[in-house]
Amino acid sequence: PAGKASGPSLMTKAPAAFKSCVDSGTIDDMSENFPYTSCGTTWRGFTDQVMGGVSYGRLEREAVVEGRTANVLHGKVSLYNNGGFVQMATDLSLDPFVGSVDASAYDGIELDVLCQGKDDTGSFNVHLRNPACARQNSSYRSSFEIESGTGWKTVRLPWKGFKGFGPGPESTPFDVTELRRVGIVAIGRKIEDLNLALAGLRFYSD
Repeated sequence: PAGKASGPSLMTKAPAAFKSCVDSGTIDDMSENFPYTSCGTTWRGFTDQVMGGVSYGRLEREAVVEGRTANVLHGKVSLYNNGGFVQMATDLSLDPFVGSVDASAYDGIELDVLCQGKDDTGSFNVHLRNPACARQNSSYRSSFEIESGTGWKTVRLPWKGFKGFGPGPESTPFDVTELRRVGIVAIGRKIEDLNLALAGLRFYSD
């Protein structure tokens, strides 16, 4: 894991006091102490080192990134040894007995992003996992484009734009009634100076 807490990391309220992300529509608005989301789950950073790659990264909370509090993913993406990703990810459900949320009342996922690295202009992914994702690299994926140094951008990704990748999702239609985890991922291209910020993550309805 590449996660790193910046400042206090104590949960500010009991788990039962958090509202489910599908009830509120908000996965994280950065109102809680890092690494907690505003729905009570926990952010973690991951790199391709879990699969033999050599990319590296760190995830931290920064108080002011062009006027907003944000998670910032720093690092380097290398394609060496079949690697090529760095990501920030969080589970979507606080209930260990259920482990998933039903997001079918919404039309997609929306995020506020910014990149400030020297060479990280380009495509990034959002990865979603549900019970069909049998392997570590299995997910449903959608991409967005962002240009470094152009300020905050709000991106909307509809459910219909997510495509299955890996064992399970490639042969199973995308089902949003049991979403388990979401990841924002730099993947598939060399990036020497990754600096990707996230200030908000939520579901949306058209």
